[in-house]
Amino acid sequence: MPEHVNTMVIEPIPNLPDEVNEIRRKAAEIVTELVIPNEEALGGPASAERDALEDEISSVVRERGLYAPHLPKEYGGMGIGFLAHAYMNEVLAWSFYSNRLFGVKAPTSGNQKVLVKYGTPEQKKKFLEPTIYEGQTACYSMTEPDNAGSDPRSIQTSAVLDGDEWVINGRKWYTSNSKHASWALVMCRTEEEGEDGVVNDKMTQIIVPTDTPGFKIERAVPVFGSEAQAHGEITYTNVRVPRENQLGERGQGHEAAQERLGAGRVYHCMNCVGQMWRAFDLMVKRASERKVHGGLLSEKQFTQGAIADSYIDIQAARLMTLRCAEVIESGADPRTQISAIKVFVPQAMHRVIDRAIQVHGALGVSGDTPLWRYYQKARTMRIEDGPDEVHKILVAKNIQKSYAAGHGWDFGTL
Repeated sequence: MPEHVNTMVIEPIPNLPDEVNEIRRKAAEIVTELVIPNEEALGGPASAERDALEDEISSVVRERGLYAPHLPKEYGGMGIGFLAHAYMNEVLAWSFYSNRLFGVKAPTSGNQKVLVKYGTPEQKKKFLEPTIYEGQTACYSMTEPDNAGSDPRSIQTSAVLDGDEWVINGRKWYTSNSKHASWALVMCRTEEEGEDGVVNDKMTQIIVPTDTPGFKIERAVPVFGSEAQAHGEITYTNVRVPRENQLGERGQGHEAAQERLGAGRVYHCMNCVGQMWRAFDLMVKRASERKVHGGLLSEKQFTQGAIADSYIDIQAARLMTLRCAEVIESGADPRTQISAIKVFVPQAMHRVIDRAIQVHGALGVSGDTPLWRYYQKARTMRIEDGPDEVHKILVAKNIQKSYAAGHGWDFGTL
């Protein structure tokens, strides 16, 4: 395997707190010195040697105070807040293996954040803490094969109260990590009668241990031909769990899910930025070293155009995403910004990775660089967490609503 560039140029960012700049610097040291040089082993088949390597790197992460940036300090995390985590994410994303070594193991990490906010003390003790201290993992079960994932209100998996138990029936797919998870957080349609006597459909999230009778993984759904991510298709057949496994208030599931997905979209986009950054680094290095048709690739105008266009895409994607993170941190309504970055950033990533592959030629589509994985991720991201079309509609509606109210649109604040 060719030796890849494994050194990030990380300088302090003006106007950022010293603490955040130091987090970025220390994270970059670990990623470039310990993670990237060991990518081949970290991406290999499960073995005692791989587990030992992961434990060794994670121990360094813990020693340097960089473990679990998404969790508050009382649960063993960094407690650094949303914006600082976003800045850290672009550094971790230089390698596919960094996040899990830094304690951010999706989808478990998303479930952890939801339980921190909505979980009861008993739920935190029984389900949250084992994922933090005992190595358990979890999965998030929302998307269904027979209903549009972009319309969560179309979910048909039902949960009906029978005495002190919820009885769940339905079918889900793309439930990531289901093969290894100890429990699933399941989005269900519940019903309740309002004060007016009208029965309303509600969405409620319910915790389901994966060893519960009636929970069955039918298959792993391949993505681009690979089953590596264990995206389970699951049937729930008269699955019974205690009423106290309900997370948050009854009918609060959609609200909690949108909060989780909104934050997740920013993290995903910062991951995209980091992956673009590394691809850009590889591309520029390749252009400066590869000779073709009597000169270096870097001397060819087509290559220079690819470098310039990629710089522009990365800068635009990065600044849009950080601005969105700032809006979320401020407590303002971030929905327009979240949808905008969810459309633009994966598309920009797709362009950047495509150019990097082209500059690398046959090497770019081989397994000897990470570019093929970035390319797959970029295309998948245009569907994950809502397709481009749905997010464009939301952006347009929010803008039109503002104009209809006579406010226009202020790009300085909105």
